[in-house]
Amino acid sequence: MSHGVPIHCADELEMARRAGRLAAEVLGMIEAHVVPGVSTQTLDQICHDHIVNVQDAIPANLGYHGYPKTILTSVNQVVCHGIPSATKILKKGDIVNIDVAVLKDGWFGDTSRMFFVGTPSVLARRLVETTYEALLAGIRQVKPGATLGDIGHAIQSVAQAARFSVVREYCGQGVKLEAGMVFTIEPMLNAGQRETKQLPDKWTVVTKDRSLSAQFEHMVAVTPSGYEVLTSWPGGTGAYAPV
Repeated sequence: MSHGVPIHCADELEMARRAGRLAAEVLGMIEAHVVPGVSTQTLDQICHDHIVNVQDAIPANLGYHGYPKTILTSVNQVVCHGIPSATKILKKGDIVNIDVAVLKDGWFGDTSRMFFVGTPSVLARRLVETTYEALLAGIRQVKPGATLGDIGHAIQSVAQAARFSVVREYCGQGVKLEAGMVFTIEPMLNAGQRETKQLPDKWTVVTKDRSLSAQFEHMVAVTPSGYEVLTSWPGGTGAYAPV
């Protein structure tokens, strides 16, 4: 264990890889259901049923520190931790992040990606595409000897070049990476200012200036020569091709 981060053996990495594939599969499955007129609660129920009945896995978010749902659905100005609701109906032009975590045989798989509901605005599309570029830039820094700070710098550089801001409240520290480590990279970019606030539900985080926000998340393993993405999304759009 290094700086509190476990170093996993080959067998353990295979278990993490399996859990990561399951989480990614949920996002591939739910894509067809992310359409105008659907409630985020309906999306939550579909994901829950798939994890439990098809994957024979456990929805890891459900009950985590009291969280009441299976997925997190963060729409438009919601930065992260949006709670699915029967009254939150997706409409044309929305952007939504769906965050999935599954538990299989004691191992977690955790990933999230953005979805367009119908045709997004030019700004929304640019924000989402830039956030994905930032994720890839961060992932490409992963190798033994690099630090989490290197990942953050790469993400910040992409965001600044596009004149977007990076949410800083949920960042990692300068831990030096070693082969066998497993962690997530999840850049959150805002179209406006970086400041956020938490709503009274104690979960939902929104941009203070009500600007759009986007987030992507992959679970990665550090390999002797670089990295392995454990949560590449199946299907999906061409913009989110496997890393």
